[in-house]
Amino acid sequence: MSYPPPVEELVEAFEALPGIGRVSAERLTFHVLRDARSGGSLRDALARCLAEARRCVECGNVSEGDLCPVCSDDERDATTIAVVEEPRHVESLERAGVFSGRYHVLMGALNPADGTEERHLSIGALVERVRKGGVTEVILATDPDKEGEATALLVLEALESAGLPDLRVTRLARGLPAGSAIEYLHKGVLEDALEDRRQVRRR
Repeated sequence: MSYPPPVEELVEAFEALPGIGRVSAERLTFHVLRDARSGGSLRDALARCLAEARRCVECGNVSEGDLCPVCSDDERDATTIAVVEEPRHVESLERAGVFSGRYHVLMGALNPADGTEERHLSIGALVERVRKGGVTEVILATDPDKEGEATALLVLEALESAGLPDLRVTRLARGLPAGSAIEYLHKGVLEDALEDRRQVRRR
C-alpha cells in the first residue's frame, strides 16, 4: 500500500535532501503531519527563506541584502580571502573568532558521484574577484577530506592559470584532523590551522 500522493510527495522532497534516506524522510513527514504547529513553522520558514535569502554578490555567502555582513564591514581585511565550501563554514570560522579577512563561498565541493562538478562551483567568480586587485593572499580553507582536497587543487590550478604572480596561495595547516569537517572543529584547532597555514604550489 502506497501513501496518498501529497504525503508521498513530501516524503520524496525530504528524501532529496543530502543525508536523508527513505526512513528518515518518512519520519520527518509524519512528524510534520502529527504536529500541525511544527508543519506550519516549517512552511513559513521555508517560504521566507526562499523569498528573502540571496547570495552575496561579492563572496557568494547567504545574505539578506546584496552584500553579506562580512563583505559590507570595512573593518575586515580585504587583502585576504578564505575560500570555503559552504556558508556553514563561514559561520564556524566567525563563531570561533579566529579570522579577520573575507571569504569566498564555493557552494559545494568537487564530488562527481554526488553530482557536484567543477561547473557548479564559483571558482571563476573567485578568479575574477582576485584579478580586480587588492587581494594578496587566498587561503584554501576547504575540508581536509578527499572532496575538499580535490576542490582545493581545482582552485589552486585556476588561480595559477590566471597568471597572478604576486598572489600568495596557502592551505590550512595539516593539523586539521583528516576526514573531519570544519564546522565541528574546536576554536583552538581552527586557530592553529590558520596560524600554521603554508603556501602551496603544484608540482
